[in-house]
Amino acid sequence: MCSEAGHELDTSVCHCRGPDRRSLRQRGNGRLKKDLERWLKQDQGSDARFTTMIDLYAYPKDAPGYRDWLSSEPYRRVAGLERALESDIASQRFVPYIQLHEFETLLYADMSRWSTLLLDSSREIQQLADSVSGFSNVELIDDGETTAPSKRILGAIPRYDKVASGALLALEIGLPTIREKCAHFNEWLSRLERLA
Repeated sequence: MCSEAGHELDTSVCHCRGPDRRSLRQRGNGRLKKDLERWLKQDQGSDARFTTMIDLYAYPKDAPGYRDWLSSEPYRRVAGLERALESDIASQRFVPYIQLHEFETLLYADMSRWSTLLLDSSREIQQLADSVSGFSNVELIDDGETTAPSKRILGAIPRYDKVASGALLALEIGLPTIREKCAHFNEWLSRLERLA
């Protein structure tokens, strides 16, 4: 059960990674589509809705529209890929979401909160904050192989744990701040709230 903004939702999470631990990008769009169609079939309730939270960085290269949108500006790229995925799945109960560029992007919404969890890293956090200060928007922190949001964090703070630290930092920062600083993420949540 999830409650946000006066809405109550029953939620469950399905992780799209096979027993061989290959990533979504490695497994390809065929597997993504198969998983989504299976989940849609498993719960055919009229009030059931399905969504994704897929890192753009890990998005399958063989997905519909991937090559068409590859060189587009980041916001146009994810919007185009989401429309292509929505069209491919063809269910009114499905709301696609692709995270610009990866989950860690959301954590840059308020780096002042990081020191409460990443103790003894104040200097590294400040250096990291300085290195991204030129971006007009945290969602635009680039997706280069060594400059992606998580790579920047791991480069500055090697003990950062993508799963444990990331989730705790997101909780520390808080959903209102993340929504305020991450427009694409906020649009997705707003769309889901309108369904409730």
